[in-house]
Amino acid sequence: MEVIAQKLDDIVDSLQLLTVEWKDDTARRVIDRLKNFPVKKAYALADVTALLDENFDDGILILRLFLGFSKDQFVSVLRGIRDEKSIGVKSYRANSESFAEDLLSMGLLKAMAQEANRKPHWSDTLVERLRSGRGSAISGQKRGRGVEDFAEVIVKKVFGSKFDMRCTFTGPKEKAKCDFAISSKSSPRIVIESKGYGATGSKMSDIIGDIEQIIRAKRPDTALLFFMDGLTWKQRKSDLRKIVEFQNAGGITRIYTYAMAEQFEADLRQLKAECKL
Repeated sequence: MEVIAQKLDDIVDSLQLLTVEWKDDTARRVIDRLKNFPVKKAYALADVTALLDENFDDGILILRLFLGFSKDQFVSVLRGIRDEKSIGVKSYRANSESFAEDLLSMGLLKAMAQEANRKPHWSDTLVERLRSGRGSAISGQKRGRGVEDFAEVIVKKVFGSKFDMRCTFTGPKEKAKCDFAISSKSSPRIVIESKGYGATGSKMSDIIGDIEQIIRAKRPDTALLFFMDGLTWKQRKSDLRKIVEFQNAGGITRIYTYAMAEQFEADLRQLKAECKL
């Protein structure tokens, strides 16, 4: 073979778009079943079990498509509904009616009727591409920001404008990022971190690391409150256990969820009085 010196421009000019066929055997089966799916004004539990009885995995995928959930979203929500129960085919076969009823509690029948009776428009395909691409990232961001926004409303209610938000606070020996520093980032008496797990780009290792950094940076007498929510936490109980251990050891003063909003506000008011803020 002749030895030559290749040029970067020649290589770059020869590059081309890589196109692939996205339909695998599963996709082809699902598409075929969707094309033959009966259109009704209203659906019932029997329609759901019929889908799952024919092929459980394909049926679950079809039901997930009706709901517009990603696989991770669907698994998270269904595990939350079924608590400690399995969400696999064995669990379905053991009690198909109970399993299907749990699926119905996600608003499945309404979603099925809406999609099956939707009047097509030429933009539908483009809208779906937008939803599955950019929309997926935005949904993740909103889940995370939603928890922060919820906490902000309560913080403002108690402290007015006397706090810094999304800042880097200064501790005795080092600095750390947090969502809220009260009453200021220069010498906070209360630090609040909020996480809606399931948000795009928010890895559990990042969350644990953020908390550890705050604990190292803050004064021992500075209260650290952790506001969190999201069913995806249930899938990572071992990691959530680490956060609870931080609280038990005194690193975190208190952990809150949406359901504990009243307690969150009450504790902020108590801390405000104790710290004379």
